[in-house]
Amino acid sequence: MKILVVEDDKRLAALVKRGLEEHAFVVDLCYDGEEGLYQAETSPYDAIVLDVMMPKMDGFTVLRKLREQGREVPVIMLTARGEVENRVKGLNTGADDYLAKPFDFAELIARLTAVIRRNKGQAASQLCIADLHIDLNAKTIGRAGIDIPLSAKEYAILEYLALNRNRVISRTELSEHVYDMNFDLDSNIIDVYINRLRRKIDKDRDQPLIQTRRGEGYIIRDEA
Repeated sequence: MKILVVEDDKRLAALVKRGLEEHAFVVDLCYDGEEGLYQAETSPYDAIVLDVMMPKMDGFTVLRKLREQGREVPVIMLTARGEVENRVKGLNTGADDYLAKPFDFAELIARLTAVIRRNKGQAASQLCIADLHIDLNAKTIGRAGIDIPLSAKEYAILEYLALNRNRVISRTELSEHVYDMNFDLDSNIIDVYINRLRRKIDKDRDQPLIQTRRGEGYIIRDEA
């Protein structure tokens, strides 16, 4: 899943990015409100972590503009500890949740996972499609009761396809959700990872989970 972090404290932003990437998230960073708003308007994200006090444009204004445009991407706002007024204002502006600084990183992961699940209509932390089992919290998968180890990128691609099951996902859409803003869209790396996934989860099976729609992209179907 792909996260946009908008935080002017570059040290904190770097720590958040590194921690999220260790949990198989893809992360883009912006250091002021104007840059964050532009990035949120031009790229798809599964969630945004948005600081309140930033140069050029504060987090409330960024959030208000996104909601006025009809963008329903989940937003977690970061506020200074004790700023109850800012927390209330953020929630009233359309924030999905908030965290007070300094925060425990495990709590950020838990809150991000929760708001993304709610946004996608996926209330549970376990996702099952045919005999494929995905633990969205632990970032692990198994098929027919057998655990299958995946790299972070393989997991990210499979998770996105599974969360969007029964819908054809183009290579471009996959790229936008599992790579950061510096990704080369002309690369064939998505096809490489799909082939690796198939060797791991579909090998020697009559009913492959990952299906190709020529000229369109890939799909995982419930009845696979």
